[in-house]
Amino acid sequence: MNQKRREFIKQFAGLTALSAAGIWTLNCTGSNKENTAQDTTATVKSATAAVKPPFFKISLAEWSLHKTIFAKQLDNLDFPIKAKQDFGIEAVEYVSIFFKDKAKDTHYLTELRKRCEDNGVTSVLIMIDAEGNLADTDAKKRMQAVENHYKWVEAAKFLGCHSIRVNSYGEGTAEQVKQAAIDGLGKLTEFGIKHDINIIVENHGGYSSNGKWLADVIATVNKNLNTNRCGTLPDFGNFCTKYKNNKWQDGCEEEYDRYTGISELMPFAKGVSAKSYDFDEQGNETKLDYKRLLKIVKDAGYNGYIGVEYEGTRLSEPEGIRATKALLEKLAQEIE
Repeated sequence: MNQKRREFIKQFAGLTALSAAGIWTLNCTGSNKENTAQDTTATVKSATAAVKPPFFKISLAEWSLHKTIFAKQLDNLDFPIKAKQDFGIEAVEYVSIFFKDKAKDTHYLTELRKRCEDNGVTSVLIMIDAEGNLADTDAKKRMQAVENHYKWVEAAKFLGCHSIRVNSYGEGTAEQVKQAAIDGLGKLTEFGIKHDINIIVENHGGYSSNGKWLADVIATVNKNLNTNRCGTLPDFGNFCTKYKNNKWQDGCEEEYDRYTGISELMPFAKGVSAKSYDFDEQGNETKLDYKRLLKIVKDAGYNGYIGVEYEGTRLSEPEGIRATKALLEKLAQEIE
């Protein structure tokens, strides 16, 4: 809970007590306190009305807890429960590598679904990695990558998700990879349609972090198939189009303007990743203009899930998750 909400709750409690006191005085003394009671009640209603519901829903991206999971301090089966009990978040976004051998394990998926149902948690999507390049310029390898994703489409359907998040990686010129991406994503989207599952692409480095390039790919896939089932998962933080020495570990050499990129990707968004790295003493993200980013999201008419995806190092994973959630809730009240 952020500071603003704490202050409001204290104020509300005080006003409620004052209102109750006014009514007690009227009943017990016979004094005409009616106007005072009405004024106080109006003030309480006004204060309550000032807190507006957010235009989006909050989910938790499992990657926010990747260090905890890799350290075997948390199991994927327990992730939905932790999201609900520890952070008050009732929707989750899975990462495939944390249960990579379980996509076809009906017993495992049934248990995961049961834990969500028992705890009132919604499964939103699965982020898929390490299943081949959907924009591989080699047609045979590309088709193998498409088929590798089929099991995750089926798993997502079983769990009650609306989408799987995929990547559009490939090597070659921008145009060569673009045409390969249109083909690979198109074939996977056709399969997704049969299972009522969206195929959504994240800006995740390379050509995919060029907002215009990715938007063109998605628009073409949808036009070719006469659908809107192929979409985007705009991520606030992933706009590096070229890494130093072609290694992400060496840092970014060329970066696409994130605010332009988010604007270009939002018309196709079926999810949003609120990437965060660090926060100042006022609770603001220090590397990203969250208010500007959320304004773009709202102006696009988006009202679905925004996934908390903390990736910082200074704060612990739980602290980073709570800070990101608090900032989203705070800005939801401020953005017009």
